Amino acid sequence: MKRKTILAAFMVVALGGLVGCGRTEKTTDTTSTEGTITVQVGTMGTYSPFSYYDEEEQLTGYDIEVVRKIEEIDPSLHFEFTSGPWDTLFVGLDSDKFQMLANQIAGTEERREKYYLTENAYHTAVNQLIVKKGRTDIQSFEDLAGLKVGLTVGDNHNKDIEKWNEENGNVIELVYYEEDITTILQEIVNGKIDAALNDPAVAISKANIQGLEVEPVGEKLSETPVYFIFKQDEQGKVIQEKVDAALAQLIESGELSQLSTEWFGADYTP
Repeated sequence: MKRKTILAAFMVVALGGLVGCGRTEKTTDTTSTEGTITVQVGTMGTYSPFSYYDEEEQLTGYDIEVVRKIEEIDPSLHFEFTSGPWDTLFVGLDSDKFQMLANQIAGTEERREKYYLTENAYHTAVNQLIVKKGRTDIQSFEDLAGLKVGLTVGDNHNKDIEKWNEENGNVIELVYYEEDITTILQEIVNGKIDAALNDPAVAISKANIQGLEVEPVGEKLSETPVYFIFKQDEQGKVIQEKVDAALAQLIESGELSQLSTEWFGADYTP
């Protein structure tokens, strides 16, 4: 695995078919041996540092490497990854194109009703304001009154500011994008919007790749555990229980904390 340390200080949303435009990574023979379950895993592949293609066009990222650690612990599971836009992932899970999703997904009430989630979280996503580097007039939602904030359609990060804005007379202009967070960061640097709301690890990683001068400001607005997601059927339950058992071992041994520190310079496990 190529390890990268990302400064600890969602997302592509593109309309299209069922991940048909994505890439599939098969690391071994697709024929499963007896007793082995081949699990198709849906992920974005554009959500650095959690799921992305490196300079050698190999799929990696914290989420991906956690899944690979799970396979090492439980060889009865064999994972194959397919990347595609965010808005196709749950559609692919519903249609059995995937049996599992690995993409920094929060355990909302709606998702818990419809899908199986791991009992063990494997990371804690942070929500924080992102602004142009050097800007000092924005530290909180109150400072954004009369200003523009860029959000990605359907992103779980949006909830904090949407709720605050509704409760305070909609004084912030919320601008929604269907493109990757990179586009929003570019809009910040170009002065078209004033701020974004996202995980600083993601924002800084994306900004460094594009050479964009942005930074997180203010306090952490929320910390949200993230989980692997499975289809709610008999096979999904079997896979979920196996993944959970392996995750428990990674947590107990300290290996998950070590992996988090290697990727982010700090332990972001719950």
